[in-house]
Amino acid sequence: MEQSLGIVVPAFRPDVEALVEYVRELAERLEPATVRIELDDPRSRVEERLRAADLPPAATLSVARRRRGKGAAITAGFEALDTDLLLFVDADGSTPAASAERILVPLYAGRADVAVGSRRHPDSTVTSHQTFARRRLGDGFAWLARRLLEAELYDYQCGAKALTADWWERVRGHLYESGFAWDIELVAMAAALGARVLEVPIEWEDRPGSTVSPVRTTLSLARALFVVRHRAQRLGGSRLHDAIAEHRDETALVDRK
Repeated sequence: MEQSLGIVVPAFRPDVEALVEYVRELAERLEPATVRIELDDPRSRVEERLRAADLPPAATLSVARRRRGKGAAITAGFEALDTDLLLFVDADGSTPAASAERILVPLYAGRADVAVGSRRHPDSTVTSHQTFARRRLGDGFAWLARRLLEAELYDYQCGAKALTADWWERVRGHLYESGFAWDIELVAMAAALGARVLEVPIEWEDRPGSTVSPVRTTLSLARALFVVRHRAQRLGGSRLHDAIAEHRDETALVDRK
């Protein structure tokens, strides 16, 4: 039976022309039922330009007047989908449509529940490189994550991940991170719940002009990693982490107003 696909593209201050071209490529290559652009805090006529752009019929634009964060934007997009498979890709187009298609293959084939794009996999192709600092920080973070989380991957942060609708239903109530740590939390929670998580090597191109500070972001992710590990340990039945959780007041993203 043919499985339907929904794609979410979280966007904050995007390059409008590049985003429109990327959405066209995704629609043409992957033939999704929906490509949902989740736009945060639009400025400089970004919303107006996107609404006037020649987007494919499958594309829709959802606008938040504040910056929700990447994780919150993807969560909102996934919650709005009613497709069999759910994919998100970063708005800068670093993951080409052909690589996004490759990530989906094990889901279509029933060989995985969650598929994770990987820039650091030995079989991946990186067509342009990050700065030395970004590479070292990313490598160090991946090393630490492999030692703390059940899912052992080369790359936890690549902005291209997909899962089945059934597994979204299982994991959605366990996601709390509204920012960049959402990627890691999705993988960690799915693995803790018993999902088959498969890492897929991709072709990837580092895009210039990122507004993300590599040092601040990596430090923030490292702190979040320990919180994510705590939540994953709770799902695994750790009494210690259950006791710790009694002193925390948390609301999952799907339950926030």
